[in-house]
Amino acid sequence: LYFTLRDDDGQIKCAMFRPLVGRTAVIPRDGDGISLHGALTFYARDGATQIVVDLLRPIGLGLAALKLELLRQRLAAEGLFDPSRKRPLPLAPRVIGVVTSPDGAVWHDIQHVVRRRYPLAELLLAPTVVQGERAPTSIVAALEALQAAGRCDVIIVARGGGAAEDLAAF
Repeated sequence: LYFTLRDDDGQIKCAMFRPLVGRTAVIPRDGDGISLHGALTFYARDGATQIVVDLLRPIGLGLAALKLELLRQRLAAEGLFDPSRKRPLPLAPRVIGVVTSPDGAVWHDIQHVVRRRYPLAELLLAPTVVQGERAPTSIVAALEALQAAGRCDVIIVARGGGAAEDLAAF
């Protein structure tokens, strides 16, 4: 079991090996609060430090998971997940807006796939920050810019993978 232990000040990689994982009552998920015991190891070749965990215990939902659940409940109460709000996707969009980082692999992947599978479509990039404190505001501004332009038949909001904290803006 490999995971990263994070708090507001930093992070450290952790590993828990198979015999001990089998005896652990709960496997942590992203955002879970945990308490652990282990040995700090240092690999000189890579300059990497990690904790080899021998005891792992959950300590509640974890602050990140709790915040996400509270947000989900608030948005559900506003009716934002109601199926009646969903619109059908167009069968043959002429202009596809893409809200993402212009420097990330996702933008290049989208361009490649659309060129190969649906070359009739025009892609319109709305560059945005996809991670960090500025990401939510930047994503909303990019969406608003595409909406104001009025050219898009459909909009993709995309970013690559990452830790739950990195994806929180989405």
